[in-house]
Amino acid sequence: MRLTPSPPRPMTRRRSLPALVAAVALVAGAVTGVPAAEAAVSCRVVYSVTSQWPGGFGTNVSVDNLGDPVNGWRLTWSFDAGQTVTQAWNGTVTQSGSQVSVSNVGWNASIPSGGSIGFGFLGTWTTANPIPTTFALNGVTCGPTSTSSTTTTTTRVTTTTTSTQPTTTTTTSTTRPTTTTTTTQPTTTTRPTTTTTTSGPWPPSSTFSNPVLWQDFADVDIIRVGDAYYYSASTMHYSPGAPILRSYDLVNWEFAGHSVPSLDFDSNAYNLNGSRAYVKGIWASALTYRKSNSTFYWLGCTEFNRTYVYTATAAEGPWQKRARLNTCYYDAGLLVDDNDTMYVAYGNSTISVAQLSSDGLSQVRSQQVFTTPSSIGTLEGARFYKRNGYYYIWLTRPANGQYVLRSSSPWGPYEYRQVLLNLPGPISGGGVPHQGGLVQTQNGDWYYLAFVDAFPGGRVPALAPITWSWDNWPTLQTVNGTWGSSYPYPNVPRPPRAVKPMIGTDTFSGTTLAPDWEWNHNPDNSRWSVNNGLRLQTATVTNDLYNARNTLTRRIQGPTSTATIELDYSAMRDGDRAGLAMLRDSSAWIGVKRDNGTARVVMTNGLTMDSNWNTTGTGSEAAGTTVSGGRIWLRVNADIRPGSGRQARFSYSTNGSSFTSLGPAFTLNNAWQFFMGYRFAVFNYATQSLGGSVTVPRFDLTTP
Repeated sequence: MRLTPSPPRPMTRRRSLPALVAAVALVAGAVTGVPAAEAAVSCRVVYSVTSQWPGGFGTNVSVDNLGDPVNGWRLTWSFDAGQTVTQAWNGTVTQSGSQVSVSNVGWNASIPSGGSIGFGFLGTWTTANPIPTTFALNGVTCGPTSTSSTTTTTTRVTTTTTSTQPTTTTTTSTTRPTTTTTTTQPTTTTRPTTTTTTSGPWPPSSTFSNPVLWQDFADVDIIRVGDAYYYSASTMHYSPGAPILRSYDLVNWEFAGHSVPSLDFDSNAYNLNGSRAYVKGIWASALTYRKSNSTFYWLGCTEFNRTYVYTATAAEGPWQKRARLNTCYYDAGLLVDDNDTMYVAYGNSTISVAQLSSDGLSQVRSQQVFTTPSSIGTLEGARFYKRNGYYYIWLTRPANGQYVLRSSSPWGPYEYRQVLLNLPGPISGGGVPHQGGLVQTQNGDWYYLAFVDAFPGGRVPALAPITWSWDNWPTLQTVNGTWGSSYPYPNVPRPPRAVKPMIGTDTFSGTTLAPDWEWNHNPDNSRWSVNNGLRLQTATVTNDLYNARNTLTRRIQGPTSTATIELDYSAMRDGDRAGLAMLRDSSAWIGVKRDNGTARVVMTNGLTMDSNWNTTGTGSEAAGTTVSGGRIWLRVNADIRPGSGRQARFSYSTNGSSFTSLGPAFTLNNAWQFFMGYRFAVFNYATQSLGGSVTVPRFDLTTP
C-alpha cells in the first residue's frame, strides 16, 4: 500500500501480454457529432479478458486519448454470435444482437489529451469467446488488433503495431488500465465459500461477492506486505484488541492475531474492576509496515486524549507496547514515506499531519493541513498514502460519503475531491460503504476496502476496484450506479496455502485461545484456562452480566448463523450462572442456574443499558426447566440481516443431537450507537461467592 510507482508514460505502456489481450490502436480523423475543437481523434484501446470460465468471462477495457480532448464518448464493436454483456461498471452498455455500444457515465465523459478512461463488464458466451478485432470511437472505424504470442512476452504498444488475433483460446489474461504489469491466470470454475485453495483452477471464481466477510470488522485499515494482505479493525472494549486479519487474495480472510494483547490503557476500567469501559478503548486506528526495520506498527488514540504505539516483527506477534503520546491522533492513518520518514494524518473536520521521530515512537512536529468546508460537514477516518509523487489523505463523511485530499507535500496545501456520496451499497438494508482504506496489489491494481453499516450485526467489509485518472485522482468502480454486489476476482498470485475458515469448530486444544476469541474487557487470567476444553472459573460476584469478568465473545457470521456449546456444569456452585449469550447493549442468554443444589436451564432476557452504557436491567427469567447429569448443549440461532425486528432463538439439548426451544424469540436492537454489533458470548459468574467453574469442551459456529 505504501508503494510509490513512477508516473506512467502517456504515449506507451509496458505489458506482458498473453494471447487473450488485444491492444488496439485507434487512429481517426474527423468525428461526426463532435465539436471541431475535438475533431482530431487519435487513441488506443486495450481490451483485456481478465478471466474466463465455461460460458462466461470478465473484461476490462481502457481507452487512452492520444489526440485532442474528447467530451462525450461512445465505443462500439461487434461480438460473435452467443457473446453477451450481462453486467457493466463505469460505462453504460447497450447491445442489439451482436452490436455492442458503451458510452460514458456522468463523471467520465471527458477525456483530455494524454488522458484515459476505463470500464469493465461481465459477459456470457456459447461456442467461442474471440476478442473483437474492430472498434469504433464516436462513430469512426478504427484499425485491427495487436496481440502477443501465446507465450508471455513484453510488448510495446504503439499506434502502428498490428498482428492477427486467434479465435479460440485456452488461457486468460488481465490488463488493468491503471497498471504497468500484466500476468496470466487460468480459466475459472466456482468459488469455495470459506477458503482459498492451493490446487485446482486459479482464481477460484470469475467474480467475488460482497460483503467479502460478513462479520463485524469496522474502521478498516489495510496493507500489503509481500504477497499477504493485512486488515486491522476497531474493537473498543474487547480484549485483545485491534485484530489483524490476513488474506492472499483480498476475498478470503483469516485471523492472524491482535496488535494490542491487552487493553493496557492506564485505566482500571478496562479490567471491569469497579468501573467499566464500554464503547471506549480502540476506535479507528492505524496499521503499517516499515521495510527498513521489518516492523509492523499499530497506533491508536483512546478516550480522545492519549495515543499508544505497539510494534511487532510479525503480524502474529508478539506485540509490545512501545510508547504513550499525550496527544490524540484521532482516526489516524500512518504513512512511511520513500525516505523512511513516518507521518500520521488525523483529526475530525480539522485535519492535521504529524511527523514522527526516526523510531516512530514520538512526535517531531504537527501541523493543521485542511479544514473541511461547511458544505461537506464532517470528515474523519484518515488514511495516508503516496502515489506518483502525490500525498493522499483518504477521509470519510460519516456515514454516507468518502473524500480524498491531495498535495505534492505532506504539509499541504491540499485540494480535495468527492469519491462517493449516498452510493447504494451491496447489502440489502445496509448503509453506504465508507471509511476503510486503499491497497495496491502485486500487479499494480488498487482496491478500496470499506465497511457497511449492517446493524444489528455490526459493520462489515465490502471491496471494490479503484482506478486512477490521467491526472492522478482515484475513482471508484461502480456497477449500474451502485457499489457492486460482485466484481471480477482480483488478479493476484495463487495463495501459498488455504486460509483458516472464520467459522467451524473449536475444541480449545493447546495452551492459548485462538485469535477468533476476544474477552469483554480484560480477563482475570488466573481464572481461565484451555487445553482439552475451555475452563471458566467464576471471576466476579455480581447479578449483572455486564459487570462479569471473563465473558468470552465470538463474532456472529452473517446473514444468519448458529452457535452451539457443550457445557459441563458439574462443578458449578449455588448462585452461579453460566451459559451462552447474545451480547450487546440489549442482551439475552440461555444457560444454567444453580440454586439450592438444583440446576435449571433457563432463558433470560431484559438485560439492558442506557445511552451512557450503564446497566438499566439485569434480566429476568422468561422460561426454564430443571436439568441433571452435569452436561448440556446450549444453542443460539441469530439472524443479523440489517434492519429492525431481527431475532435470535434459544434452545438446549441433553444428548447433543435433539434440541428443545426455550423461551420467546429475542428481538435484536439495531441502533448504531453502541457501534459494535451483537456477539455470541460464553460466560460464568457468581451471584453468591467464587469457587465454581464450568468447562466448555466444544464450540461450533455454523451457517445454513
